[in-house]
Amino acid sequence: MGSGSIVVTGVAGQLGRQLRARGGPRVRGLTSAQLDITDPVSVYQAVGKLGPGDVVINCAAYTAVDDAESDRSTAHAVNADGPGYLAEQTARTGAHLIHISTDYVFTGSSSRPLEPGDPIGPGSVYGATKLAGEQAVRAGDPAATIVRTAWVYTGAADSADFVSTMRRLERERDTVSVVTDQVGSPTYSGDLADGLLELADEVSGPAPVASGQILHATNAGNCSWFDLAQAVFAEVGADPSRVLPTTTAQFPRPAPRPAYSVLSGRAWQEAGLTPLRDWRTALTAAVHHGG
Repeated sequence: MGSGSIVVTGVAGQLGRQLRARGGPRVRGLTSAQLDITDPVSVYQAVGKLGPGDVVINCAAYTAVDDAESDRSTAHAVNADGPGYLAEQTARTGAHLIHISTDYVFTGSSSRPLEPGDPIGPGSVYGATKLAGEQAVRAGDPAATIVRTAWVYTGAADSADFVSTMRRLERERDTVSVVTDQVGSPTYSGDLADGLLELADEVSGPAPVASGQILHATNAGNCSWFDLAQAVFAEVGADPSRVLPTTTAQFPRPAPRPAYSVLSGRAWQEAGLTPLRDWRTALTAAVHHGG
């Protein structure tokens, strides 16, 4: 087990908050105000004095998928340039970088769970900038670990994620329409944080695992957004039939979404890491018990 510090960038986001809450005193969280990852000097000042045994988990990201279509330069600076600057510093100091990426790097045309080495081909600016970030991390620090995840939610009242939004809309509307033709793996941010903390211990320990690898980490199983919305309604005691099916074509957005982006957890398990539990069980825990 690692004994160094864990620095979490983007700690104000839903995953960053979970890492800080669950990681204990080892975790030092940095907000974007404290660390601007798009500024090489800021990155050097924040992580340049780390060393072997320390871990940086990069949760900082531009995640406004639709806004990125018209704000490419900002999305690229945060999602591509910033991770590259972090990688340069972890390579120089010997600290280990865990960089969080996304299912959006894939084409969305697969019909089976995606492995880390499967063909990539992002269809959106967000996906393209996240892929560029992966490439920048790999070039800057070949020992870094990239972890792709998908459909992350917290479900908290103060969050804007899908589960939280469905809980709010259940109170505000008689019915909601949700797409049936996008399939993925809902991932509870608390479970993902626990998995990343386990990974941080392993990569900084005496026999490090997953160095230089790309891993996938999501809750097990898959569903459509429609299925997930119905499950949220059921969890709060509402009638799931109030969720109405629609299609992506009927609900156009500026950025295209992957039609199928189920991520295989095989590489995660082969690295000796604990599989994340089934998405439906995780949803119940998140809604009723905060995890």
